[in-house]
Amino acid sequence: MTIATLAPAYIEPSRLADAVKNHGFGVLSPTGLAAFLDTPLSAFDAIKPGWNDLPADHFLKDGGRYRRRRHSCFIVEQTRVGQVPHRAHYQPPQYNALHGGMLRMFEPITPHTIAQPAWSTLLLSLAQACSDVKGARPWYVEAHQFRIDTRNGIGRPTPEGAHRDGVDFVAILLVARVHVSGGESRIFEAVGPHGQRFTLGEAWTLLLLDDQRVLHESTPIRPTAAGGHRDTLVLTFRSGGFLEQNA
Repeated sequence: MTIATLAPAYIEPSRLADAVKNHGFGVLSPTGLAAFLDTPLSAFDAIKPGWNDLPADHFLKDGGRYRRRRHSCFIVEQTRVGQVPHRAHYQPPQYNALHGGMLRMFEPITPHTIAQPAWSTLLLSLAQACSDVKGARPWYVEAHQFRIDTRNGIGRPTPEGAHRDGVDFVAILLVARVHVSGGESRIFEAVGPHGQRFTLGEAWTLLLLDDQRVLHESTPIRPTAAGGHRDTLVLTFRSGGFLEQNA
């Protein structure tokens, strides 16, 4: 049986910041992303293998074994991307009801991935888009490599449900989608009745969200054949510093 999915409404790359200002989010197609970064999509081939070497996420409170991830932190200021010493990931409980309040120390993203030119180009370009929306400033960036697999059945990209991350902006880059159904992106106004739903289906599709205006979630994925998985890179941008446990 073929299951229909809703494709996102792609915008022109030059309109990304305006879409986020006006609607709380914007989606770039793979070709739109290449134009936005002024970088060929083939440049991302160098970072894609990094998703085949992700350790298991041992912090899942639902007991699941469907998520693998790495995590590293950066400060982006003007034309410079600086990696900071490895640190734990923290979210207050009011933003993540399932995993909030925990200090979660994940394995860092590998130096090989971070050294690729496409990596810094992506962070710099997205930081500029964030500055276009809220004004120029240093951006404190947390990078998460995720693989949600279906070896044991259903995989949950957002087991915490619809949520905010407690940052200014969230970028979700689809890296791969292999032998799965589901994984629909859902976006809701933080204050208001409206929402949007669509499925990121093409590798290197980019979704940029204003985390202070909208909530987001991704629905569970199910295997359609052996080896089903969904790979994403999630980048959060926050001004004023990283989220801290005692802040």
